[in-house]
Amino acid sequence: MDLAMLVGVQILYAVASLFLISAGLAIIFGMMGVINFAHGEFLMLGGFAFIFSVRLGVNFWVAMFVVAPLAVALIGIVIERLIIRHLYGRIVETILATWGLSLLLIGLASSVFGYYQMGVSAPLGSVQIGAYQEGGYTFFVIAAAVAVAVGMYVLLRHTPFGLIARGTMQSADMASALGVNVKRVYSVTFGIGAALSGLAGAIFAPLTGVLPISGLTYIAKAFITVILGGALPLTGALTSSGLLGTVSQVTTVLSTSVLGEVMLLVTAIVLLRVLPSGITGKFFKRGI
Repeated sequence: MDLAMLVGVQILYAVASLFLISAGLAIIFGMMGVINFAHGEFLMLGGFAFIFSVRLGVNFWVAMFVVAPLAVALIGIVIERLIIRHLYGRIVETILATWGLSLLLIGLASSVFGYYQMGVSAPLGSVQIGAYQEGGYTFFVIAAAVAVAVGMYVLLRHTPFGLIARGTMQSADMASALGVNVKRVYSVTFGIGAALSGLAGAIFAPLTGVLPISGLTYIAKAFITVILGGALPLTGALTSSGLLGTVSQVTTVLSTSVLGEVMLLVTAIVLLRVLPSGITGKFFKRGI
């Protein structure tokens, strides 16, 4: 029983991790149709913002939940206005531009922060589960994923901005005709996606540390999760992270972490073959 509880916690942690690293990309890709190859670098910047804030004396939780998301949101808004805004509807150009942006951010981070790993200690100690111990920070990551999911649902479903944003993404011309400032909606939406990425980078910084190339460890999993989920940002990210996280962690428990990663990829490939428009393209079409 103790082992089953421990495995259950580890599965929840794997699901929560996938959801957190993909939530920002799901907003940007699902709502705006922008393939952001610099998503991993947004997480990296969030990690650096968090670590430097803590080192400057900012409270650990304030640095994580306020400084890192706001810093990356501001960077995202600037990038949207200078680059992304001119490329909407041009997929190839957007991919090339964000790929170049990714390389630029890695180079700038290497020059400014140095090419060595930075980190802070994870708080919250450990929790006893029968004969086993699990880090208290594991439970925090799970709780943070739940909070982000609830926050996304409330924002998209129960706020005026969420209604306007969803309407704008469905028909920008109609929204503009009704007096909506479409450019502002795009900018704020991109900023929200960037903020979620920065928050995720800050959350995982105490566990993995941060390097200028840290984004490369996140980007593949984030894209696989979002593409498998489909067009709906919240429903898609939740369903695909739940499925892929469970498959990966169960395989890891039964064999090795390497096979767990392989099974995650194999599962995504098989499901995309069966469901080319993603999970929400076939199911949950009325979700958000």
